[in-house]
Amino acid sequence: MDDDLEIKGPGYDPIADEFATYEDYLDSQINGTDVYYLEDVELARQLVELGIRGNGEVIRREEFEQRKEASEQARQARLNKKPKKLASQGKHVEEFPLLQALKDREEAVRNGKLTTIVFIRDKNSKGQEVSGYIDYGHRLKTENCEPYFDRKKRLMPRPSDLSFYNWETQMSTSNPTPNFQVIADNEAGLLFKNKRDRKVINVDPTAKPGDNSTRTELETAEYAQVVVYDHVTRRRS
Repeated sequence: MDDDLEIKGPGYDPIADEFATYEDYLDSQINGTDVYYLEDVELARQLVELGIRGNGEVIRREEFEQRKEASEQARQARLNKKPKKLASQGKHVEEFPLLQALKDREEAVRNGKLTTIVFIRDKNSKGQEVSGYIDYGHRLKTENCEPYFDRKKRLMPRPSDLSFYNWETQMSTSNPTPNFQVIADNEAGLLFKNKRDRKVINVDPTAKPGDNSTRTELETAEYAQVVVYDHVTRRRS
């Protein structure tokens, strides 16, 4: 029953969905008597296509192909609307403040209602102190984040993130993401502009973070410092 509901969902076309090819569609209007007298299936198909034989008005090959393409697009749209499993789903991370904060935000970030920047300062695997600003939504789209929630990997800033700094080597990088533009302002310091609503997030702890933005510093023993910046990009009416 569920399979039938899926097939006959929005965009269902009784012709395009039920016949794999145009020839199959023509064959559905040919009966045994036609084949017996004509003795040629191809001729029978031609007569149906011309409207000489068959059951009522017959659609042309071009229209069939157009409807077939539209049906496939509708099917893909239905598949894309199916909810994706969250990386944090079923993970018990209550004792880990950063992971719990990421879990709490994952669904809203994935559906675009929220954008989140995570600032992390800690030592890397080489014992060097590094810090950086991570676009959480970009990470969710570009890598499998489930190992973080399984605690098989540690979330750490990278040179490819929004901003990265290695305090020992003094290596510094900044990169735009699909969600944010990096603005290096000599007076205001580091700023991030949301590409959707053009609002600016100020990460200076002594300044206000900006419109529709909040700053949350997490107390955690896992990292030297963690700060989460949330920006609401879509409001419900």
